[in-house]
Amino acid sequence: MSYQISSQCPACGHTLEIAKYHCPNCQTEVSGRFDICRFCNLPPDLRQFVTVFIVNRGNIKLVEKSLGISYPTVRKELKRVIEALGFSVEEEPTGVTKEEKLAILNRLEAGEVDFETAMKLMEGEEEE
Repeated sequence: MSYQISSQCPACGHTLEIAKYHCPNCQTEVSGRFDICRFCNLPPDLRQFVTVFIVNRGNIKLVEKSLGISYPTVRKELKRVIEALGFSVEEEPTGVTKEEKLAILNRLEAGEVDFETAMKLMEGEEEE
């Protein structure tokens, strides 16, 4: 039986190292200092988010539905994953021009789109 283990030391909080690998088939053991993969260092909630994100092939609408969360929450969680993996997150421009934003607001006012769709369009998400 195998167990999940935290990548943090329960005594001092520093990152643990892998010191030994064992093959259950042939009993070979390899000792040394091995790094833990970046994904293994993610907290359980972010590992679960990454799993759902991958299973849904990165489709934010499907992730929203699977987790019962909103588009902004999916984006926030994805940002947390990127930062937890050690990468910087630069705010990306939406690419939506002032004219396009005005057109989106006009569509909202005319009842052609609902508020949530208008917000997604303002964020630069494509309409399906």
